[in-house]
Amino acid sequence: MKTDIFKNLKNDAPAGLVVFLVAVPLCLGIALASGAPLFSGIIAGMVGGIVVTMFSGSSLGVSGPAAGLAAIVLVGIQDLGAFDIFLMSVVIAGVIQFILGVAKAGIIGYYFPSAVIKGMLAAIGVIIILKQIPHAFGYDADPEGDLGFIQADGENTFSELLNMVNFISPGALTIAGISLAILILWEQQFMKKIRITQIIQGPLVVVISGILMAIGFNGTDLSISADHMVNIPVADDINGFVNQFTLPDFGAITMSKVWVLGITIAIVASLETLLCVEATDKLDPQKRVTPTNRELRAQGIGNMIAGLIGGLPVTQVIVRSSANIQSGGKTKASALIHGLLILISAMLIPNILNMIPLASLAAILLVVGYKLAKPSLFKQMFASGYPQFIPFVVTVLAIVLTDLLKGIGIGMAVAIFYILLNNLKNPFVMKETHDSAKKHYRIILAEMVTFLNKAQILKELNNVPDGAYLLIDASKTTYIQHDVLEIINDFKESARYKDIKLSMCCMKHLNLGIYTSSLNELVVSIEDADDFIVADEVSTAKA
Repeated sequence: MKTDIFKNLKNDAPAGLVVFLVAVPLCLGIALASGAPLFSGIIAGMVGGIVVTMFSGSSLGVSGPAAGLAAIVLVGIQDLGAFDIFLMSVVIAGVIQFILGVAKAGIIGYYFPSAVIKGMLAAIGVIIILKQIPHAFGYDADPEGDLGFIQADGENTFSELLNMVNFISPGALTIAGISLAILILWEQQFMKKIRITQIIQGPLVVVISGILMAIGFNGTDLSISADHMVNIPVADDINGFVNQFTLPDFGAITMSKVWVLGITIAIVASLETLLCVEATDKLDPQKRVTPTNRELRAQGIGNMIAGLIGGLPVTQVIVRSSANIQSGGKTKASALIHGLLILISAMLIPNILNMIPLASLAAILLVVGYKLAKPSLFKQMFASGYPQFIPFVVTVLAIVLTDLLKGIGIGMAVAIFYILLNNLKNPFVMKETHDSAKKHYRIILAEMVTFLNKAQILKELNNVPDGAYLLIDASKTTYIQHDVLEIINDFKESARYKDIKLSMCCMKHLNLGIYTSSLNELVVSIEDADDFIVADEVSTAKA
């Protein structure tokens, strides 16, 4: 089913504006942390928002320069000796990513356990909060967008909180406090009933208020210095704007170092994208599933173009994607709008953008961070049991204290340890029988079903056509891991949009945890399930 991406503009346009406001300082900060020209971050934001969005199948994902690549880019530019030579590596990385998409390597994304993905989301939320507190106080030594524990200046996330005490800017702190108050007020139920608050997003009010306060504070003790403002490069005319784009050094394609860096960027960018795709799909209220192979191809095209015009490498990024979802985005029109706004503003109104205090944007990101790391999420994971809670907490701590990929690796190791303890007891077998004429489908689950079977079950569910009758039979099942229950629960929500009649058999003997009330309403008796039995068994799969 194809969706008109412009049918929800009343939701997507405001969400795109909010993502744009969040994205601009992140693009600049990541470029600064990468040792690249500032405008290369803006180019990457444009490419991620416009080019990648056009080719992507993700409804809510937002792409742009990624903090996880900053260290690789910094070392790569220094090692190669010139930015234009580095750009050749970005082009090569894009080609490799496109080939990975064609080779269907995107299936790797389905093998990340749910506890680890949720741990990643919570960790990003915690990091955003810790990293934005100094900006809210007016201490901007660490560039926006840096998510690593160890910072370029030799400090770390926690020591920076101590350092900021000596550099508090009363004006920035005032703007951040008022901005937070506005955002909290905008979240109240009585405010949501007021029509104007449904049209004008709280973050837009915060940015406008921040600009006005910064102007009003000029010449007073609360004056905001230029260091505390957005700092987008300003061109004198259209020719100056065009001259900020850079062509790669095509002659560098014969250099072995360029190829090694290109392969490295392709692997890291692909892993970050697949992680963010999985996380974004979990945040999606409609529980839509992003085609991961198509996403790799889209990212490959984006990186080829970014490298050709002077941009940093791009990936799908969770901070901007979550801001998009929390701002009410419905389709990928919001991501496209954010990219177009970056292009238009960088070309026509950079001086206005440079009037935005970083403290205002810090307040917006603090709210985003809180929503990603709500205490209720930790309670939910604890209620799911130790096999879910321990990998979740380990992932959170590991990411906060190292970086995204190292933290995910540590979390994966702990999750796999728990899974293997159970998975070694019995092999996985799943049988599917169906009658295409009647559109009746029956999926028979095996005795043990774990996250290792997640990709195959998800594939089977996605193959069920619109308007079908589907029975999930757990009569032979003694254990279903939380990840699979989550897939079934998510499918229950998406089935409503596809007119699929979903039923479940013999689930009451299982411990469904937090999904008890949600899934029990689908349960039918074994006698009623017999109506789904059809003649031929068409496939059998073993893990």
